[in-house]
Formats: sequence, C-alpha cells, structure tokens
Amino acid sequence: MAEVDEKADLDRDFTELYRTHLRDVYSYSYYRIGNHHDAEDLTEQTFLQAYRHLARARAESNGRPLRPWLIRIAHNLAANYHRDRSRRPQTHLEDAAVISAPHETEELVAGREQVASVLRGVASLPDDRREALIMRFAIGMDNREIARALGRSEGATKVLIHRALRQLEGELAERGEGLDE
Repeated sequence: MAEVDEKADLDRDFTELYRTHLRDVYSYSYYRIGNHHDAEDLTEQTFLQAYRHLARARAESNGRPLRPWLIRIAHNLAANYHRDRSRRPQTHLEDAAVISAPHETEELVAGREQVASVLRGVASLPDDRREALIMRFAIGMDNREIARALGRSEGATKVLIHRALRQLEGELAERGEGLDE
C-alpha cells in the first residue's frame, strides 16, 4: 500500500512540476533548437527524463526549486540534438520574434528587423554565453538558477552574462545594427 501512495505522490508532484515549468522548458528548447516541432520533441524528452529521476531530484534538491534541474536536462538534450544533427541545416531563430500589439507598418518592420538582428547576434555567441542569455531573457531565470543549470558559481554566471551582453552589443555595433538606431 505504501508503494501505491509513493507512486501517487510522485505522480502528483510531477503533474505540478509539469504544469509549472512546461512553458519555460518549451521556451528554452525553442530558442536552443530554432523550430517548434523539434522544440516540442525536446520538451517531451525533458519531462520524460524528469519523471524517471524525479524522486532522486526531490531528495537531492533540499527544498530548492527544480527549474534549474529541468533546464539542465533540456540543455543536455539540446546539446545531443545539435551533435546528432550537425549535418542537417538548421532553422534560423528569426521566426521566434512574435509581435502581438498593433503597430504602424514602418514601426512593425523596424521592430522585426531589430529583433532579427539581436537573434542573429545571440545565435553567433559562444554556447555558454548564448545559453546564459536564453535562460536569463527568454525564460526569466535569475542568476542563481542559471548558475545551478550551468553548473557554475553565481559570481561566474554574473560575469558570463555581463560578457555575453558586451559581446552582443559589440557585434551589433560592428554590423551597424545597434539597439539605439
């Protein structure tokens, strides 16, 4: 009977974890992979692995949030995805820009060009810097969560994000695509 209760508790906890973090895991996967179909597959794989290891993760988390652990799973799966599909052409991240508020046509075009420019810049960053920016700005993780997901100290994560932003700003300026235009 205790085994049934443990399974019910695990299922309940997993359902809550899934509902709470589905959007973050999908967003992270989408920005890493660049297309919806593969991001959905990666999200599904992430939660399958999470379910298999949830009991251990709960025990080892000491009450800390599990979002960094989930993003770390997605990170590893995305790395495998890129390694396994290195010869297959990839979709550009430009279609990630969704502008939902109505704007004037000229303003809309300029906004999309600026977003596309930033996304091209982010895509050109080294993996660790790109990862940190996606976690910070696409899914809103704080530095502590990012540090846990990347296996770094919080201080090293702050430096990583700072350097990533400086590099991105420099690359955009070099291409004449600065954000202040």
